[in-house]
Amino acid sequence: MKVPGSVAWAQGSGGGGGMPGTLVSLVPFVLIFVLFYFLLIQPQQKRQKQQKGMLESLKKGDKVITSSGIWGTVTNLGKDTVTLQIADNTKIKVQREYIARLRSDDEDSPA
Repeated sequence: MKVPGSVAWAQGSGGGGGMPGTLVSLVPFVLIFVLFYFLLIQPQQKRQKQQKGMLESLKKGDKVITSSGIWGTVTNLGKDTVTLQIADNTKIKVQREYIARLRSDDEDSPA
């Protein structure tokens, strides 16, 4: 006996397994990962590589700016530290990784 107005819905795998549906549902996640890689991860790795190269190539007499904004001239290099002359008779020792960038000769000193 049929009940009028009732509909039976059947759920199934479509008869051919669920693999194609699963792969299609993973495509957005793969695309998001690829997008994150090219927009965030790769540029950050490139900046880190450039910073490491700059720190390894430091030499006496280089004019630098630290990450805290201190302007100085390299007077001595240690394995992990750099001694900077920041005034005529004033030298400070900072960790090498806190050197933010090299200062060009045409930049005026902040005095």
